[in-house]
Amino acid sequence: MAVSVDMEFLRRFEAGLDPLHPERSAIPAQVLGYGEISTAIASAAGNPALAYKRMPLFRNEAEAEAYAELYEAYTAVLAEAGIQVAPGQIVWLPQTNGRGVVVYLAQQKLAAQTIAPAVLAHLEPAAALDLFAAILDQFDKVFQFNAANRGTLEIGFDGQLSNWAVEGFDPVEDRLPAPVRLIYFDTSSPLLRRNGQEQLNAEIFLRSAPFFLVWLLKRLYMEDVVTRYYSLRQVAIDLLANLYKEQRPELIPDLAAMCNERWADVGEEGRNGRFPPITLAEVQAYYREDVTIWRLYLGARRLDRALHRLSRQPYPHILP
Repeated sequence: MAVSVDMEFLRRFEAGLDPLHPERSAIPAQVLGYGEISTAIASAAGNPALAYKRMPLFRNEAEAEAYAELYEAYTAVLAEAGIQVAPGQIVWLPQTNGRGVVVYLAQQKLAAQTIAPAVLAHLEPAAALDLFAAILDQFDKVFQFNAANRGTLEIGFDGQLSNWAVEGFDPVEDRLPAPVRLIYFDTSSPLLRRNGQEQLNAEIFLRSAPFFLVWLLKRLYMEDVVTRYYSLRQVAIDLLANLYKEQRPELIPDLAAMCNERWADVGEEGRNGRFPPITLAEVQAYYREDVTIWRLYLGARRLDRALHRLSRQPYPHILP
């Protein structure tokens, strides 16, 4: 489902955007969250019911249009698999200064208290495991779809906690609604394989990377970053590792056991086979590596921003 976007407002917003201090922009912006390749922002001006994910620069309008078409296909396939997706639309603004095309994903803004990490903060252990059980049910939908369409149409899926909202959650009541209804809103990386071929131009992930890191990231990490989201086991490990970030590591043993029991005969990619049990040491090692890589990457991006400022070149990306 698409949303209505005021393109004139978005043009004025982008023209006056201060990437270093979004809150000081000509039209002030609030940062809702930072991702590896995009930044979610909102403004009280324009349509306050929308949030905008500002993507890395695209080279031209044809590339942006292809991305928008893939986004529509990806969200349609997610819906076909049974995932409730937050309504959104890809829009773009042509640039005249040679820097490329600015792409936004405009999405229905979700109440902050319904975002899954905020919900988790209110839950006792038993209720927290109920929340995760509901998320694992969504994993089943995606990977059962992939198993049924193996080799023809498969979804790459990032199911980490911060990508979900719990519909109707009220922090005053301090308990999960029954049944738990989840909304998935991390659709800005539309990973989709048709006939075994990845449809997303994965180099988009590198557009905001410092020039001196692009070759290394492309050589060492690109394939892993893309393929991990087609593995049920890797997506599950990523979800478990979120619990260190959310200060709830005490839940990891029970959640790992839940995954191992649920998928014992499913296989790593969601089809028949053996699911190697997830171990606590594996989750901890995954989290440590992820944190180390993110810190190094963010540090390199900040250095790149400083180099742009020294050379009096505009730096177009918003950083944490």
